[in-house]
Amino acid sequence: MATTEMYHDWDSPRGNKTARKTTRKSVRTTRTLRREINSTYSMTSASHKKSTMTTAAKLYGKDLSDYDDVDVDELLSQLTPEEINMLAKEVDPDDSFMPPSQRCSYECDKSPTGPLNRKKLIEHINKQALETPDIPELKPYVPGVVRGKKWIPPSQDNIKEKQADEQIAIDLGEEYEQALSSATQDEIIDLAAILGFHSMMNQDQYHASLLNTGQPVGLGWDGITKASQPKVFPMDPPNDTDVDASIKQVREDDRDLVDLNLNNIKNISEEKFIQLFEALEGNTHLEALSLTNVGLTDRTAMRLAEAMEKNSTLRVLNVETNFISPTVMVRLIRALLNTKSIEEFRCSNQRSQVLGNKIEMEITHLVEQNPTLLRLGLHLEFNDARHRVAAHLQRNIDRIRKDLTLRLQFRFFNMNHRKPALIQ
Repeated sequence: MATTEMYHDWDSPRGNKTARKTTRKSVRTTRTLRREINSTYSMTSASHKKSTMTTAAKLYGKDLSDYDDVDVDELLSQLTPEEINMLAKEVDPDDSFMPPSQRCSYECDKSPTGPLNRKKLIEHINKQALETPDIPELKPYVPGVVRGKKWIPPSQDNIKEKQADEQIAIDLGEEYEQALSSATQDEIIDLAAILGFHSMMNQDQYHASLLNTGQPVGLGWDGITKASQPKVFPMDPPNDTDVDASIKQVREDDRDLVDLNLNNIKNISEEKFIQLFEALEGNTHLEALSLTNVGLTDRTAMRLAEAMEKNSTLRVLNVETNFISPTVMVRLIRALLNTKSIEEFRCSNQRSQVLGNKIEMEITHLVEQNPTLLRLGLHLEFNDARHRVAAHLQRNIDRIRKDLTLRLQFRFFNMNHRKPALIQ
């Protein structure tokens, strides 16, 4: 038959190799279990009184530790195929150290009929399917006759009675009952808005209740599922910042240039990026730099990291939605430790959405060393890294708030307790 072409005998090299591999794994697993049993037995014996005599566990007259250095491959090479077959049948089917495909004994003794022929195998399967008779029906099919029990839907009267029985009676008191029974529809909507029942009304009704401008005409309780028309907002104008003029201002250290926004400007060459980052090294007035969606690559980002190590006035840096790799992202975060002036750093939505555990833990270690960073715009997948970064940033914010409070208190104390000047 064609279905036996994929099997091999124990005498074949493949079957013998598979059996030796299975046996080797089972022997190693048995050795591990015996070592655990020996250690457990020794710990239990040591917990007894000192006067109790213990004997080490032995196997065939030897201690279990004597079998640790035994070469399993050498022992298996001395066994015959029949002995390997007998030993392979001793495999534990519940052994979790072995793959499921090797937990069962190999019982096929047929010799291979030749190489696998996929076409003949499919033809044989189709032939078997066509020649196999159908399972006889217990009750023959007759048109128009229902076989088995027919499903009858329950009557609607029973459903209404069951729902009425399941209703919970709420006693609000005479005052509340009288107030709600005489309340208008607009007053009930306002009450729902005050109580925070947002799902019982749409946005127009909710905002009208908050602003006390009167409910929209024609809505009421019948319009709670109607969607409000979205408001049309104009598109944001394109960023018309002159890149060359901005680079010149940064190079000349213009004191009026405090915030530089180059977001969404296309076709900025690498040479202009390098010129901007070279000018950033000596700038002492620029505090915020935003480079979102400008096609920043690893080469230009490395040059930005070198500029950040020398600039001491930049406080906010945004490089979101670019093509920065995770390793260069780590390099940027490491550059924050040199001057320790940046308080907000955003670098999410890069080329690689998943950073990996190694990169995230390295970023976490660098952030925990930074005492000035207050905000980090980066999505971390692992909970450990996310919680540690959030806890450290919160500690930085609390420390700065405490220092600011002490400074204000000290300044207020000096102003109120300053000695009056002597009149000459």
